[in-house]
Amino acid sequence: MSRILAELHPEARDSDLAREALVRMRPVLDDMNLTDDEPVTITVAGGTEAIVVPKSVLDLLVRVLGAVSAGDGITVLPLHAELTTQQAADILNVSRPHLVKLLEDGCIEYRTVGTHRRVLAHSLMGYLKRDDGQRRSVADELTALTQELGLS
Repeated sequence: MSRILAELHPEARDSDLAREALVRMRPVLDDMNLTDDEPVTITVAGGTEAIVVPKSVLDLLVRVLGAVSAGDGITVLPLHAELTTQQAADILNVSRPHLVKLLEDGCIEYRTVGTHRRVLAHSLMGYLKRDDGQRRSVADELTALTQELGLS
């Protein structure tokens, strides 16, 4: 099983620093008008060298700062990671038996190692995206129906 790369449980001070960094970064990033494939050059305070990173990494950093500033814990893991059913259930915030049903129904890809199931992180993330999309679609339909019936 691949190990989880990083886990962060922010304390109040972390949240404050992340919020401050995010507030300072947003205007700079908005002014840069970068395309998705352009690299970004950053300089760390106290550092002497500029560091070039992919824009996608900077976008991820902004998302991490947003989560930390809200006091949310985050986990970063490689897409090729294999998770236990309990780890995957925890990520989805569902019970392990519910996750096993999703696996058996073919909603999420997995493989077996002996008698144990290993959930593929990229498949779990794909399921989350599909599920979020379906939820948004249903919410949009309900909103349209509410407006159509004049209930709003």
